[in-house]
Amino acid sequence: MARKPRPGRTLVVFFLGTALLYGLVALGGSWKPELGLDLQGGTRITLVATDSDPADDSMEQARQIIDDRVNGSGVAEADVVTEGSNIIVVEIPGSSRRDLLETVKRQAQLRFRLVACSDFDPGPCAGGGAGPVIDPNVGGGLPDGSSVQIDPNNGNGQGNGDGQGKGNGKGNGQGNGDGAQQGSNNRPPVGFAKSLPSADSSSSPSAEPSEQPSGQPSEGAGDGAGNGDGAGNGNAPIPAPEGGKNADDPLAWTDAPNQAAIKAFNDFTCPADGSAPNVVDDPDKPLVTCDTGERGQVVKYLLSPSAIEGTQLTDASAQIPQGQVQWVVALEFNGSGTEAFADISRKLVGNGKQFAVVLDGQVLSAPTMNGLITNGKAQIEGSFTESSAQSLATSLKFGALPIAFQDDVSSETIGPSLAGDQLSAGLWAGALGLGLVMLYCLIYYRGLGIVVLGSLAVAAAITYALVLLLSETAGFTLTLPGIAGLIIAVGVTADSFILFFERIRDEMREGKSMRVAVETGWKRAKVTRLAANTVSLLSAAVLYFFATGAVKGFGFALGLSTLIDLAVLFWFTKPAVSYLARFRFFNGGGRLSGLSPETLGIDRVPAGGKA
Repeated sequence: MARKPRPGRTLVVFFLGTALLYGLVALGGSWKPELGLDLQGGTRITLVATDSDPADDSMEQARQIIDDRVNGSGVAEADVVTEGSNIIVVEIPGSSRRDLLETVKRQAQLRFRLVACSDFDPGPCAGGGAGPVIDPNVGGGLPDGSSVQIDPNNGNGQGNGDGQGKGNGKGNGQGNGDGAQQGSNNRPPVGFAKSLPSADSSSSPSAEPSEQPSGQPSEGAGDGAGNGDGAGNGNAPIPAPEGGKNADDPLAWTDAPNQAAIKAFNDFTCPADGSAPNVVDDPDKPLVTCDTGERGQVVKYLLSPSAIEGTQLTDASAQIPQGQVQWVVALEFNGSGTEAFADISRKLVGNGKQFAVVLDGQVLSAPTMNGLITNGKAQIEGSFTESSAQSLATSLKFGALPIAFQDDVSSETIGPSLAGDQLSAGLWAGALGLGLVMLYCLIYYRGLGIVVLGSLAVAAAITYALVLLLSETAGFTLTLPGIAGLIIAVGVTADSFILFFERIRDEMREGKSMRVAVETGWKRAKVTRLAANTVSLLSAAVLYFFATGAVKGFGFALGLSTLIDLAVLFWFTKPAVSYLARFRFFNGGGRLSGLSPETLGIDRVPAGGKA
């Protein structure tokens, strides 16, 4: 037995869903859609490659990666183009944002290395003229090997270290009598933790990798860095030392690093202000680099050759884990990365040794391994904001740039490429088209035209709500081609009404009452309408996935409006017509109902019947 239609209940649920959409819009706090480059302008970022003549394929690969980073969803409609042989220009809709600038220019070379020596635990590097050792209980080290308490609120310590500081860049820096170690931190401190174990994991440890390094601080020599000119890294990148024996086995190498690497560690001086060191991050060689800790202290590390590469990542996403309130960057490794990470985990678990997460030559974190991680899932933790976590995840997800760009990145605000009257003309064209469709339907379908007016109004309201939500959540920007795609939807939606109404008329001409004609006509009309909308969706999908720029945005808008048309047709138009069929004005063939005998071309309107 067929279920009796309940149009009133369907309409109530539909309007509740629409109200929920606008409730979400209210929570977002924005009632105006984001406009694209052509309508509101945006930010132009100019990147100049450090190599004056990079390979063409490298430039194109870099352009594609940057395009994926700023426009990965395909709805922000940012423009990324190459100019000349070594320049990439990025144009992003909207006002300038620091996180977008970082996302665009970040090299995003992620590597996992094992820690052989550090300021906290010199290990095999001890006794070789090591530089200052930092006590975990204090905030900074001084040039003469002493230490000083640093207020965690300002991160700066003053000492009376005396002597000559060694620089690793150009020339030697001279200590000025009072050695100072700056503890400012230019980025949030970051940690590393394992994610939830997989279902088939043989181990389910509850402990997470600890951010506390192992080993007690030891006394260091007084040959540290003063704050003269050479206390930083200089302008030239510092090359990585040769690996020597066991360089192809990071686990074995950390137990007995070669003397060249130890000397490089002892001679190296981290930038006192916590900025990124200018080092060459060669995956096949050891790396001497730095990390800025949670209290602003600068920590130096000697790291093994790369154990896991960022290219072994399959996914990276910003999220807030269940039961937590802090943003993290979740990582997933491929098969080889999972196997390598599990091998490191087994050999380091519980022995106090550290491994380091290195991004573009700087240590993000260097935790110990307190539990097995065998499912290839992990998290980078720290004082992330939503934007900084999203920026890092996006950079890692779409891969590292094959070429490096100059640090001095040009950023400027640009105006819209189209005049304001073109937007007004487009909106007026859409309003005029909508008005003509409504007028035609009222004249031709008379009473049934009320359903057309209601359906178009509801479709417009839902479209506007979704555009606002997508602007907030997916970076959707409304461009003139996108507006054209939405205007086309008016014709698509009107076509749905015409098909349904004409089916009802045909059924009534065959002698069926309106109530029966609505249900039987619907069964036939919905199949045809589904087939037509499927073709529209396929066309929109082809444009979205295979086109670029404004055409991609047009395809997205067309697909969105087609889905809205289906929703309105099934959950508003059909129930509304079923509800009107209960009234004598319609089922009795009223003169202005659109279903009168004169309109249908029959002698009288069939009466009776149950839907």
